[in-house]
Amino acid sequence: MPLRYVLLLGLLAALWVAAQTPPVAPRIEHREVRHGATVVDDYFWLREKSNPKVAEYLEAENAYTATMTKDLLPFSDSLYKEMLGRIKQTDLSVPVARRGYLYYSRTVEGKQYPIECRRKRNMETPEEVLLDMNELGKDKKFVGLGGFVVSDDQNLVAYTVDFTGFRQFALRVKDLRTGQTLPDTTERVTSLAWAGDNKTLFVVTEDAVTKRSDKLWRHVLGSAKFEEIWNEKDELYDIEIGKTRDLKYLFLQSEAKDTSEARYLRADRPADTFTVFLPREKGHRYYLDHREGLFYIRTNKSGRNFAVMTAPENNPAPGNWKVFLAHRDDVRLQNIDLFKDFAVSVEKSNALDHLRIYDFKSSVWKEIAYPEPVYSVFPGGTPDYESNTYRYNYQSLVTSSSVFDYDVNTGKSTLRKQQEVLGGYDSKQYVCERLWATARDGVKVPISIVYKRGFVRNGKAPLFLYGYGSYGFGTPPTFSSNRVSLLDRGMAYAIAHIRGGDEMGEKWREDGMLMKKQNSFFDFIDCAEFLIRGKWTSSDRLAIEGGSAGGLLMGAVVNMRPDLFRAVHAAVPFVDVMNTMMDATLPLTVGEYLEWGNPNEKPAYDYMKTYSPYDNLEKRAYPAILVTTSFNDSQVMYWEPAKYVARLRTLKTDSNPLLLKVKMDPAGHGGASGRYDRLHDTAFEYSWLLTQVGITK
Repeated sequence: MPLRYVLLLGLLAALWVAAQTPPVAPRIEHREVRHGATVVDDYFWLREKSNPKVAEYLEAENAYTATMTKDLLPFSDSLYKEMLGRIKQTDLSVPVARRGYLYYSRTVEGKQYPIECRRKRNMETPEEVLLDMNELGKDKKFVGLGGFVVSDDQNLVAYTVDFTGFRQFALRVKDLRTGQTLPDTTERVTSLAWAGDNKTLFVVTEDAVTKRSDKLWRHVLGSAKFEEIWNEKDELYDIEIGKTRDLKYLFLQSEAKDTSEARYLRADRPADTFTVFLPREKGHRYYLDHREGLFYIRTNKSGRNFAVMTAPENNPAPGNWKVFLAHRDDVRLQNIDLFKDFAVSVEKSNALDHLRIYDFKSSVWKEIAYPEPVYSVFPGGTPDYESNTYRYNYQSLVTSSSVFDYDVNTGKSTLRKQQEVLGGYDSKQYVCERLWATARDGVKVPISIVYKRGFVRNGKAPLFLYGYGSYGFGTPPTFSSNRVSLLDRGMAYAIAHIRGGDEMGEKWREDGMLMKKQNSFFDFIDCAEFLIRGKWTSSDRLAIEGGSAGGLLMGAVVNMRPDLFRAVHAAVPFVDVMNTMMDATLPLTVGEYLEWGNPNEKPAYDYMKTYSPYDNLEKRAYPAILVTTSFNDSQVMYWEPAKYVARLRTLKTDSNPLLLKVKMDPAGHGGASGRYDRLHDTAFEYSWLLTQVGITK
């Protein structure tokens, strides 16, 4: 063989070997002294976003992931087509009545984003396109819609848009009579509301560095001035502006994780000053609404699960409060929706949602009944204060999203639309159950599980276990047409409703935060072991997933029990807990002290350090791990997962894959913004997880 061919083959072989070799991040020593001890972090430099070496390393990780998963492409493409085939791509939402118009959104096959529209009086009149995000973002890699608020006279819409994925929303105002976008704009808007004069806007903006929502501005259309009228100085608090359904009041809510305070202003008097409803008091969380001369106060003053009180608007002092809904130990009051003739109590107990309707004329409460033992129900959006129907969304792990209107006068629910699942989906072929695992401290932890009929509990089946468990955000058992691709391949899907969420009430949240955070991790591990003991699966066929704070969960449980799981998907994972929480200049950090603890205090520092995934990596075998993130993520910075992978590569003693996939194009905490792009990402993640548990097609 000629020498040049020998050299060429040698070069190709070397390139092939190089492609199979994971990237090695340079180690640059960084030292900090914390509580008298020196902490060394060799990968601290990866947070230098403008450093070309950082992008170079991340691109190398992407190239390595592409090489190591190239054999997945046919499977991933097949899953994508399969999942896309269940979606009605050209579709229409159920129209919502608002002051003489019917508002709706629609999707068009081949287009990434929904189109916001309305028609006057009925659906037979000409369509007005309010906002086409496909046009708005036609030259963009990312387009995210934030607020979308129509003025009381229905002539103007104020909305916010982000093209970066960094949650950096800019204000735009459109005159719906002319179709023109007005020059009124400002940056970094996080919430907005119209005054009753249809020309004054109140907008909240965020700090440019910490991204804390801290300033309220008043702006009259046509003027160049945005007048600052409130500045929330306390770094533990964020603010938000909103308006009551009866259009009478604007509320400015200041909120920390454990305390809140509200200010109010008559919507027809936008030049007046906001009035404090009740000064903030440590531990007191309260939220306002208004109806027929009364303020309604959802408050935890009389119990952690909240009660609802009323107070006259002309003298709302606590001495004048009356009980509307009393506190209950076993029911968390999520919200109270107020209308002229009825109210809706949005509640949660035993990891299930409930809606109760109160008729002000008869003073009678009625509860809406649901057909399945495990389900989710949510308010569906009823903006008309004088409505006599209430819209809600019902779904379960086997029943697709269904929109109902409940008639307050007849007590009957009417199905307006059920999400179509194309391709012959039959919900009767699937089963969902509620299981209860016993945690190591004796607490019963709910698990929602779904599988296809014929599933055999012999310990040999694959199972996908999802968890979150933070911030009091429960994980509802909702429907996903994408998930059918897992179930049809014999995989069961389960949600561990671990402590830290709100599934079992406010105490459930409190028992999974601060100095009790480890309960979240123990619960997840105990749920996994329960499923294995019950022969739902085995450790070598168990795949797990969590994102953001759920990514912290993934990192923590893998450190604690690496033998328990076969494959892990950690999405935008909060894994570098100590470095992030020690840096008060980062977005979210200071406000998060009330969720995780303040590491500047030694007891909190010591406790957090026991579970921080990055700090607890050890030299040992780990399961297969896929880590995904976005370069422009503003909630969990890209360097957390990047550092985690870089350090783990130097410690893991196994041959299982460890992959990092970074979206370098604009994308956010939730990944891509377009629906087709998101579906491609899901197909890739599913194909990887399925392959790891032995399903390859």
